[in-house]
Formats: sequence, C-alpha cells, structure tokens
Amino acid sequence: MDKFEETILSMWGMTREEREESDEKFAALCTCPSCPTYTSCAKNARELLFCLTGKSFLCIQEEKGCICPSCPVTMEFGFRYTLFCRRGNEKTQRYEHGLWGTKMI
Repeated sequence: MDKFEETILSMWGMTREEREESDEKFAALCTCPSCPTYTSCAKNARELLFCLTGKSFLCIQEEKGCICPSCPVTMEFGFRYTLFCRRGNEKTQRYEHGLWGTKMI
C-alpha cells in the first residue's frame, strides 16, 4: 500500500467535521490557481483540488502546462499522476491506467 492509499483509508474514519477541516487545509495548500492551465472560468466557479475532486467539465478545455508535481497537496498524498483538471483525480487516473495500461484512451 502506498502513501495515497494509506491517506485515503485514514480519511474513511473521519467525522464530517474532521473531513471539512481536512478539505480546508488542502484547499489552502492548493496551487491550481497558479497553473497555466487554470482559467478565469475555473476561478469564478471556485474550482480547486482537482486532484481530489476530479476534472473540470466546463471551465478547462485545454492543457497549457502543469504544476501538479510541485504542489504541496501532491506531495502530501504521494500522487503518481498529474493534469488532474483535465484527466481526472488520482483515483480515476489510477483506475484508468489499471484498465488500459500506461496509455490513456
């Protein structure tokens, strides 16, 4: 079991209040607004933490670069993947890579 799996398992035991506190902590660390791919639409929609919540379906249409590897949230969780705003959260990308191998369709 890697760091991401351990962290997710530990979160299952959290109360709603603990989870909300955790979400606020990670939102404060999130660097999405500094990313070249992040858009004003995403800012206005208050979209953050794509690595945990999933991709943006309406606001982010193209990949213009990625700062996910340097994000403190990525380091905290031990993510393997990037470009969460376009390709889905860590859980989704792990699932898809498990099904399709290293190439995403």
